[in-house]
Amino acid sequence: MKILSGIQPSGQLHLGNYFGMIEPMLAMQEGNDYYVFIANYHAMTSVHDGEKLAQGTLDVASDFLAMGLDPERCIFWAQSDIPEVQELTWILSTITPMGLIERCHGYKDKVAKGIVASHGLFSYPVLMAADILLYQPDIVPVGKDQKQHIEVTRDIATKFNNQFGETFKLPEPGISETTAIVPGLDGQKMSKSYGNTIPIFLEGKPLKKRVMAIETDATPVEDPKDPDTCNLYALLKLFAAPERLQEIRNLYINGGAAYGYLKLELLDLLNEKFGAAREKKKEFLADPGEVRNILRKGAGKAREKGLPTLEEVRRKVGITY
Repeated sequence: MKILSGIQPSGQLHLGNYFGMIEPMLAMQEGNDYYVFIANYHAMTSVHDGEKLAQGTLDVASDFLAMGLDPERCIFWAQSDIPEVQELTWILSTITPMGLIERCHGYKDKVAKGIVASHGLFSYPVLMAADILLYQPDIVPVGKDQKQHIEVTRDIATKFNNQFGETFKLPEPGISETTAIVPGLDGQKMSKSYGNTIPIFLEGKPLKKRVMAIETDATPVEDPKDPDTCNLYALLKLFAAPERLQEIRNLYINGGAAYGYLKLELLDLLNEKFGAAREKKKEFLADPGEVRNILRKGAGKAREKGLPTLEEVRRKVGITY
């Protein structure tokens, strides 16, 4: 099974990213033909600081390598190292109907959130289609909010196939219905947009401050509580061993759950879970040349895989003459 995933270098990874994206990605390395790229061209629609974007690309590469993404078991590269994707973007843009792009909710949602309207932001789905179709994947894992972009990719591929002959495989969206919804400090879905995250690579006092800020009710320690309405318990469920989780649940139901102590226990669990990755990330950041080498080696493999598709496209549209 050929699977392709893209990651934007858009700030600190948090627990919601880990359970929603990173953990499934690491699992997909096993037994699949797996492609992973850092979508730094896409990030340019909202990041207009060159140093910030360059560092963000190295940071997110270091994050994923530290978490266990293995460049020997997948192809891992930065989008900007593949010139072929821009050529394919232009070719696809010449056959993509305006109405198809105008119906995309992503552009409207981002403008509503204050991102400056630009041609790049508007035509984002065509670049995404090129990212995908160049490698002919079977599955593209996405969140429910990104499903429309895969549908647009399929529409563009179908339009090209009808006009120039069968060329592109129609990818399927890989949407997990069982991915845990990770609550943030305030109980809403954990999101950078809400400022309620617990970053994976945060350490020491700043991490403790975040964990101790998790909102809980004012029920006395000795009184019964409902664990299923408590966002602290929801976070503990993600990390505690089953036996210990049952003990904690009993404390909630029967009385005796002290939120302060449980927050400290969660802090210990976070450090245990991510401690090794944090140290590994420091090693990668201390040697950015090695990170660049890994990405460029991956880009070489990606270009080799994508070039046959582009050559077929060039021939069919008449660019090769």
